[in-house]
Amino acid sequence: MAIGQLIKDLRTARGWSQGRLASEINKAFGTTLSREYVSGWERSKVKPGPFYLRCLSAVLDVPLAVLEGEVKRRTFISDVAATAIAPIVASDLLTAGFSARLAGGPSTDDWEAKLAAYGTDYMSMGAADIQRRVSGELVVVQQQLDTPQLWSVASRLMTLYAKTFPGSDGAKAVSWYRMAAKAADESGDQQARVWVRGRAAIALGYEGASLGVADVLADQAMAISNKPSLGLLNAIMGKAHAAAIRGDHDTARKLMDKGRRVFDKAGSYEQTSDYTVPWWRMNVFVSLLAARLGDETTAVEAQETARRELPTTLPRFATHLEMHRGLMLAKSGDREGGRKYAQSALDALPPEKHSLTLRLLMAEVEHS
Repeated sequence: MAIGQLIKDLRTARGWSQGRLASEINKAFGTTLSREYVSGWERSKVKPGPFYLRCLSAVLDVPLAVLEGEVKRRTFISDVAATAIAPIVASDLLTAGFSARLAGGPSTDDWEAKLAAYGTDYMSMGAADIQRRVSGELVVVQQQLDTPQLWSVASRLMTLYAKTFPGSDGAKAVSWYRMAAKAADESGDQQARVWVRGRAAIALGYEGASLGVADVLADQAMAISNKPSLGLLNAIMGKAHAAAIRGDHDTARKLMDKGRRVFDKAGSYEQTSDYTVPWWRMNVFVSLLAARLGDETTAVEAQETARRELPTTLPRFATHLEMHRGLMLAKSGDREGGRKYAQSALDALPPEKHSLTLRLLMAEVEHS
Protein backbone atom coordinates (compact mmCIF):
# COMPACT_ATOMS: atom_id res chain seq x y z
CA MET A 1 0.00 0.00 0.00
CA ALA A 2 1.37 3.46 -0.94
CA ILE A 3 1.91 5.85 1.94
CA GLY A 4 -0.53 8.34 0.40
CA GLN A 5 -3.37 5.80 0.56
CA LEU A 6 -2.39 4.88 4.13
CA ILE A 7 -2.56 8.51 5.26
CA LYS A 8 -5.96 8.89 3.61
CA ASP A 9 -7.29 5.68 5.22
CA LEU A 10 -6.09 6.69 8.69
CA ARG A 11 -7.48 10.20 8.28
CA THR A 12 -10.92 9.06 7.12
CA ALA A 13 -11.06 6.41 9.87
CA ARG A 14 -10.93 9.29 12.36
CA GLY A 15 -13.57 11.22 10.44
CA TRP A 16 -11.14 14.06 9.72
CA SER A 17 -10.96 16.25 6.63
CA GLN A 18 -7.60 17.03 5.02
CA GLY A 19 -7.80 20.46 6.61
CA ARG A 20 -8.40 18.92 10.04
CA LEU A 21 -5.33 16.70 9.70
CA ALA A 22 -3.21 19.69 8.73
CA SER A 23 -4.63 21.64 11.68
CA GLU A 24 -3.89 18.82 14.15
CA ILE A 25 -0.26 18.68 13.01
CA ASN A 26 0.06 22.46 13.20
CA LYS A 27 -1.36 22.57 16.73
CA ALA A 28 0.84 19.77 18.00
CA PHE A 29 4.11 20.77 16.35
CA GLY A 30 3.89 24.50 15.61
CA THR A 31 4.05 24.02 11.84
CA THR A 32 2.18 25.82 9.04
CA LEU A 33 1.09 22.82 7.01
CA SER A 34 -1.71 23.46 4.50
CA ARG A 35 -4.63 21.29 3.38
CA GLU A 36 -3.19 21.34 -0.14
CA TYR A 37 0.03 19.77 1.12
CA VAL A 38 -1.91 16.96 2.79
CA SER A 39 -3.74 16.46 -0.49
CA GLY A 40 -0.37 16.16 -2.22
CA TRP A 41 0.67 13.41 0.19
CA GLU A 42 -2.53 11.47 -0.34
CA ARG A 43 -2.29 11.73 -4.14
CA SER A 44 1.39 10.64 -3.91
CA LYS A 45 2.47 13.91 -5.55
CA VAL A 46 4.93 14.45 -2.71
CA LYS A 47 6.21 12.15 0.02
CA PRO A 48 6.38 13.37 3.63
CA GLY A 49 9.93 13.69 4.92
CA PRO A 50 11.26 12.29 8.23
CA PHE A 51 9.93 15.19 10.32
CA TYR A 52 6.41 14.99 8.94
CA LEU A 53 6.43 11.21 9.20
CA ARG A 54 6.96 11.64 12.94
CA CYS A 55 4.20 14.25 13.06
CA LEU A 56 1.81 11.90 11.29
CA SER A 57 2.84 9.07 13.59
CA ALA A 58 1.92 11.15 16.64
CA VAL A 59 -1.39 12.68 15.56
CA LEU A 60 -2.70 9.57 13.77
CA ASP A 61 -1.44 7.24 16.54
CA VAL A 62 0.32 4.85 14.17
CA PRO A 63 3.80 3.34 14.67
CA LEU A 64 6.49 5.19 12.75
CA ALA A 65 7.67 1.86 11.34
CA VAL A 66 4.36 1.51 9.50
CA LEU A 67 4.69 4.91 7.85
CA GLU A 68 8.31 4.21 6.92
CA GLY A 69 7.32 0.90 5.31
CA GLU A 70 9.11 -1.37 7.80
CA VAL A 71 5.76 -2.96 8.67
CA LYS A 72 3.32 -4.04 5.98
CA ARG A 73 0.87 -1.18 5.70
CA ARG A 74 -2.05 -3.14 4.30
CA THR A 75 -1.83 -5.66 7.13
CA PHE A 76 -1.73 -2.80 9.63
CA ILE A 77 -4.86 -1.20 8.21
CA SER A 78 -6.68 -4.53 8.31
CA ASP A 79 -5.70 -4.99 11.95
CA VAL A 80 -6.84 -1.48 12.85
CA ALA A 81 -10.20 -2.03 11.19
CA ALA A 82 -10.63 -5.31 13.01
CA THR A 83 -9.36 -4.39 16.47
CA ALA A 84 -9.30 -0.63 16.98
CA ILE A 85 -11.98 1.13 14.97
CA ALA A 86 -14.68 -1.51 14.84
CA PRO A 87 -15.07 -2.09 18.62
CA ILE A 88 -16.06 1.53 19.12
CA VAL A 89 -19.24 0.97 17.12
CA ALA A 90 -19.63 -2.79 17.31
CA SER A 91 -22.78 -4.32 18.75
CA ASP A 92 -20.58 -6.63 20.82
CA LEU A 93 -19.72 -3.76 23.13
CA LEU A 94 -23.35 -2.83 23.61
CA THR A 95 -24.24 -6.44 24.22
CA ALA A 96 -21.51 -6.75 26.83
CA GLY A 97 -22.70 -3.61 28.60
CA PHE A 98 -26.35 -4.56 28.85
CA SER A 99 -25.57 -8.18 29.65
CA ALA A 100 -23.43 -7.04 32.55
CA ARG A 101 -26.25 -4.83 33.79
CA LEU A 102 -28.80 -7.64 33.62
CA ALA A 103 -26.42 -10.00 35.41
CA GLY A 104 -25.58 -7.50 38.12
CA GLY A 105 -22.19 -6.71 36.58
CA PRO A 106 -18.75 -6.96 38.16
CA SER A 107 -18.64 -6.11 41.86
CA THR A 108 -16.83 -3.05 43.18
CA ASP A 109 -14.00 -5.31 44.33
CA ASP A 110 -13.81 -6.82 40.83
CA TRP A 111 -13.55 -3.35 39.32
CA GLU A 112 -10.82 -2.32 41.75
CA ALA A 113 -8.87 -5.44 40.75
CA LYS A 114 -9.32 -4.53 37.07
CA LEU A 115 -8.05 -1.01 37.73
CA ALA A 116 -5.00 -2.35 39.53
CA ALA A 117 -4.23 -4.62 36.57
CA TYR A 118 -4.63 -1.77 34.07
CA GLY A 119 -2.35 0.41 36.17
CA THR A 120 0.40 -2.19 35.77
CA ASP A 121 -0.32 -2.91 32.10
CA TYR A 122 -0.23 0.77 31.19
CA MET A 123 3.44 1.00 32.10
CA SER A 124 4.53 -1.40 29.38
CA MET A 125 1.69 -1.77 26.85
CA GLY A 126 1.05 0.46 23.85
CA ALA A 127 -1.65 3.13 23.90
CA ALA A 128 -3.74 1.40 21.21
CA ASP A 129 -3.95 -1.86 23.16
CA ILE A 130 -4.97 -0.10 26.37
CA GLN A 131 -7.48 2.05 24.48
CA ARG A 132 -9.22 -0.96 22.94
CA ARG A 133 -9.53 -2.76 26.26
CA VAL A 134 -10.62 0.22 28.33
CA SER A 135 -13.26 1.28 25.78
CA GLY A 136 -15.01 -2.02 26.43
CA GLU A 137 -14.77 -1.58 30.20
CA LEU A 138 -16.30 1.89 29.98
CA VAL A 139 -19.31 0.54 28.11
CA VAL A 140 -19.85 -1.99 30.91
CA VAL A 141 -19.28 0.31 33.87
CA GLN A 142 -21.61 3.00 32.53
CA GLN A 143 -24.45 0.48 32.96
CA GLN A 144 -23.64 0.19 36.68
CA LEU A 145 -23.37 3.78 37.88
CA ASP A 146 -25.75 3.32 40.80
CA THR A 147 -23.29 3.86 43.65
CA PRO A 148 -20.64 6.46 44.52
CA GLN A 149 -17.98 3.75 44.49
CA LEU A 150 -18.68 2.90 40.85
CA TRP A 151 -18.53 6.57 39.86
CA SER A 152 -15.06 6.55 41.41
CA VAL A 153 -14.14 3.49 39.31
CA ALA A 154 -15.51 5.14 36.16
CA SER A 155 -13.55 8.35 36.79
CA ARG A 156 -10.27 6.46 37.04
CA LEU A 157 -11.01 4.42 33.92
CA MET A 158 -11.84 7.63 32.04
CA THR A 159 -8.52 9.12 33.11
CA LEU A 160 -6.65 6.09 31.83
CA TYR A 161 -8.62 6.19 28.58
CA ALA A 162 -7.83 9.89 28.11
CA LYS A 163 -4.12 9.15 28.44
CA THR A 164 -4.26 7.01 25.28
CA PHE A 165 -4.96 10.09 23.13
CA PRO A 166 -2.45 12.85 22.25
CA GLY A 167 -2.77 15.61 24.83
CA SER A 168 -2.79 18.19 22.05
CA ASP A 169 -6.11 16.82 20.78
CA GLY A 170 -8.53 18.90 22.84
CA ALA A 171 -11.52 17.15 21.34
CA LYS A 172 -10.42 13.84 22.86
CA ALA A 173 -7.87 13.77 25.66
CA VAL A 174 -8.93 17.02 27.30
CA SER A 175 -12.66 16.30 27.07
CA TRP A 176 -12.10 12.88 28.68
CA TYR A 177 -10.02 14.40 31.47
CA ARG A 178 -12.77 16.91 32.17
CA MET A 179 -15.43 14.22 32.13
CA ALA A 180 -13.32 12.11 34.50
CA ALA A 181 -13.18 15.03 36.92
CA LYS A 182 -16.97 15.37 36.85
CA ALA A 183 -17.39 11.63 37.37
CA ALA A 184 -15.06 11.78 40.37
CA ASP A 185 -17.17 14.63 41.79
CA GLU A 186 -20.23 12.38 41.47
CA SER A 187 -18.47 9.79 43.62
CA GLY A 188 -17.90 12.19 46.49
CA ASP A 189 -14.54 10.44 46.95
CA GLN A 190 -12.04 13.19 47.78
CA GLN A 191 -9.04 11.00 46.97
CA ALA A 192 -10.43 10.17 43.53
CA ARG A 193 -11.33 13.82 42.89
CA VAL A 194 -7.75 14.89 43.57
CA TRP A 195 -6.13 11.95 41.80
CA VAL A 196 -7.92 12.21 38.44
CA ARG A 197 -7.22 15.94 38.23
CA GLY A 198 -3.60 15.50 39.27
CA ARG A 199 -3.03 12.65 36.82
CA ALA A 200 -4.45 14.76 34.00
CA ALA A 201 -2.28 17.73 34.99
CA ILE A 202 0.98 15.76 34.99
CA ALA A 203 0.07 14.03 31.72
CA LEU A 204 -0.62 17.32 29.94
CA GLY A 205 2.24 19.19 31.60
CA TYR A 206 4.79 16.46 30.85
CA GLU A 207 3.62 16.30 27.22
CA GLY A 208 3.67 20.08 26.95
CA ALA A 209 0.09 20.05 25.67
CA SER A 210 -3.05 22.02 26.60
CA LEU A 211 -1.17 23.85 29.35
CA GLY A 212 -4.17 26.00 30.30
CA VAL A 213 -6.21 22.89 31.05
CA ALA A 214 -3.29 21.40 32.98
CA ASP A 215 -3.18 24.52 35.17
CA VAL A 216 -6.94 24.54 35.78
CA LEU A 217 -7.10 20.87 36.76
CA ALA A 218 -4.00 21.19 38.96
CA ASP A 219 -5.47 24.22 40.73
CA GLN A 220 -8.73 22.35 41.29
CA ALA A 221 -6.88 19.37 42.78
CA MET A 222 -4.95 21.60 45.17
CA ALA A 223 -8.13 23.45 46.18
CA ILE A 224 -9.96 20.19 46.97
CA SER A 225 -7.30 19.04 49.42
CA ASN A 226 -3.77 20.05 50.43
CA LYS A 227 -3.26 16.75 52.25
CA PRO A 228 -0.15 15.01 50.85
CA SER A 229 -1.21 12.40 48.29
CA LEU A 230 -0.13 11.07 44.93
CA GLY A 231 -2.90 13.07 43.28
CA LEU A 232 -1.62 16.28 44.86
CA LEU A 233 1.96 15.40 43.89
CA ASN A 234 0.94 14.87 40.25
CA ALA A 235 -0.97 18.16 40.25
CA ILE A 236 1.99 20.13 41.60
CA MET A 237 4.48 18.58 39.19
CA GLY A 238 2.10 19.03 36.24
CA LYS A 239 1.74 22.71 37.08
CA ALA A 240 5.52 22.99 37.43
CA HIS A 241 6.05 21.62 33.91
CA ALA A 242 3.47 24.04 32.51
CA ALA A 243 5.25 26.96 34.19
CA ALA A 244 8.65 25.83 32.87
CA ILE A 245 7.38 25.58 29.29
CA ARG A 246 5.90 29.08 29.54
CA GLY A 247 9.26 30.41 30.71
CA ASP A 248 8.19 31.13 34.30
CA HIS A 249 11.23 29.43 35.79
CA ASP A 250 10.91 30.87 39.31
CA THR A 251 7.41 29.42 39.72
CA ALA A 252 8.51 26.11 38.23
CA ARG A 253 11.39 25.80 40.72
CA LYS A 254 9.16 26.66 43.67
CA LEU A 255 6.63 24.05 42.58
CA MET A 256 9.40 21.47 42.08
CA ASP A 257 10.55 22.03 45.67
CA LYS A 258 6.96 21.78 46.89
CA GLY A 259 6.50 18.58 44.93
CA ARG A 260 9.57 17.06 46.55
CA ARG A 261 8.19 17.86 50.01
CA VAL A 262 4.87 16.22 49.15
CA PHE A 263 6.70 13.21 47.71
CA ASP A 264 8.58 12.76 51.01
CA LYS A 265 5.19 12.20 52.67
CA ALA A 266 3.20 10.49 49.92
CA GLY A 267 5.67 8.64 47.69
CA SER A 268 4.90 4.98 47.04
CA TYR A 269 6.85 1.74 47.28
CA GLU A 270 5.03 -0.07 44.45
CA GLN A 271 7.30 0.26 41.41
CA THR A 272 5.35 -0.64 38.28
CA SER A 273 1.87 0.89 38.31
CA ASP A 274 0.51 4.07 36.78
CA TYR A 275 -1.28 4.65 40.09
CA THR A 276 2.01 5.01 41.95
CA VAL A 277 4.93 7.42 42.08
CA PRO A 278 8.02 5.64 43.43
CA TRP A 279 11.39 7.35 43.79
CA TRP A 280 12.55 6.52 40.26
CA ARG A 281 9.38 7.96 38.69
CA MET A 282 9.61 11.14 40.73
CA ASN A 283 13.10 11.55 39.32
CA VAL A 284 11.79 11.08 35.76
CA PHE A 285 9.45 14.03 36.43
CA VAL A 286 12.34 16.08 37.84
CA SER A 287 14.71 15.09 35.02
CA LEU A 288 12.49 16.56 32.30
CA LEU A 289 11.54 19.58 34.40
CA ALA A 290 15.18 20.43 35.10
CA ALA A 291 16.05 19.91 31.42
CA ARG A 292 13.33 22.37 30.47
CA LEU A 293 14.72 24.83 33.03
CA GLY A 294 18.26 24.44 31.71
CA ASP A 295 19.41 23.14 35.10
CA GLU A 296 21.88 20.52 33.90
CA THR A 297 23.20 19.59 37.35
CA THR A 298 19.74 18.75 38.73
CA ALA A 299 18.71 16.99 35.53
CA VAL A 300 21.76 14.72 35.40
CA GLU A 301 21.46 13.89 39.10
CA ALA A 302 17.78 12.97 38.65
CA GLN A 303 18.58 10.85 35.58
CA GLU A 304 21.32 8.91 37.33
CA THR A 305 19.17 8.37 40.42
CA ALA A 306 16.22 7.18 38.33
CA ARG A 307 18.38 4.72 36.38
CA ARG A 308 19.63 3.05 39.55
CA GLU A 309 16.08 2.09 40.60
CA LEU A 310 14.19 1.89 37.30
CA PRO A 311 12.85 -1.67 36.78
CA THR A 312 14.42 -3.36 33.76
CA THR A 313 10.92 -4.36 32.65
CA LEU A 314 10.15 -0.71 31.78
CA PRO A 315 12.53 0.23 28.92
CA ARG A 316 10.23 3.01 27.73
CA PHE A 317 11.08 5.09 30.79
CA ALA A 318 14.80 4.56 30.24
CA THR A 319 14.19 6.05 26.78
CA HIS A 320 12.51 9.06 28.41
CA LEU A 321 15.65 9.71 30.44
CA GLU A 322 17.91 9.50 27.39
CA MET A 323 15.67 11.86 25.44
CA HIS A 324 15.80 14.33 28.34
CA ARG A 325 19.57 14.41 27.76
CA GLY A 326 18.91 15.19 24.12
CA LEU A 327 16.67 18.08 25.17
CA MET A 328 19.41 19.40 27.45
CA LEU A 329 21.88 19.37 24.59
CA ALA A 330 19.46 21.18 22.30
CA LYS A 331 18.71 23.84 24.90
CA SER A 332 22.41 24.38 25.54
CA GLY A 333 22.82 25.40 21.90
CA ASP A 334 23.73 22.10 20.27
CA ARG A 335 20.43 21.61 18.50
CA GLU A 336 21.64 19.11 15.94
CA GLY A 337 23.54 17.09 18.55
CA GLY A 338 20.50 17.07 20.82
CA ARG A 339 18.21 16.01 18.01
CA LYS A 340 20.51 13.16 16.99
CA TYR A 341 20.94 11.99 20.58
CA ALA A 342 17.19 11.96 21.24
CA GLN A 343 16.40 10.31 17.90
CA SER A 344 19.01 7.61 18.54
CA ALA A 345 17.43 6.87 21.93
CA LEU A 346 13.97 6.67 20.38
CA ASP A 347 15.17 4.47 17.52
CA ALA A 348 16.75 2.04 20.01
CA LEU A 349 13.34 1.36 21.53
CA PRO A 350 11.24 -1.18 19.59
CA PRO A 351 8.49 0.66 17.65
CA GLU A 352 5.72 -1.25 19.42
CA LYS A 353 6.96 0.24 22.71
CA HIS A 354 6.75 3.83 21.47
CA SER A 355 4.22 6.12 23.11
CA LEU A 356 2.49 9.33 22.15
CA THR A 357 4.39 11.10 24.92
CA LEU A 358 7.76 10.06 23.49
CA ARG A 359 6.75 11.34 20.06
CA LEU A 360 5.75 14.70 21.50
CA LEU A 361 9.03 14.82 23.42
CA MET A 362 10.94 14.22 20.19
CA ALA A 363 9.09 17.14 18.61
CA GLU A 364 10.01 19.35 21.58
CA VAL A 365 13.69 18.47 21.14
CA GLU A 366 13.52 19.31 17.43
CA HIS A 367 11.94 22.69 18.11
CA SER A 368 14.17 23.72 21.04
